[in-house]
Amino acid sequence: MADSEIRYLTPPSIEVKKGKYCRFQRSKITHIDYKDPEFLLKFLNEQGKLLPRRLTGTSLKFQRKVSSSVKRARQLALLSYVADNLK
Repeated sequence: MADSEIRYLTPPSIEVKKGKYCRFQRSKITHIDYKDPEFLLKFLNEQGKLLPRRLTGTSLKFQRKVSSSVKRARQLALLSYVADNLK
């Protein structure tokens, strides 16, 4: 028997990976408000660090806006710089 003669009862499942998308471009958000700390917490990990683009799927343009908004919120004490349990 050659490998080409192998037949399956059910076709082998091929996992389709969902593509990343920028949530700001999809929902057509143009302005990121630094006065909304609950929204900005979605882009921070447990220690208070910004999550990278490869994890959030945010485009470069909006990642820059998110980082500047988080920095502004930290300066106004709406977000903490470092936290043990931020979430």
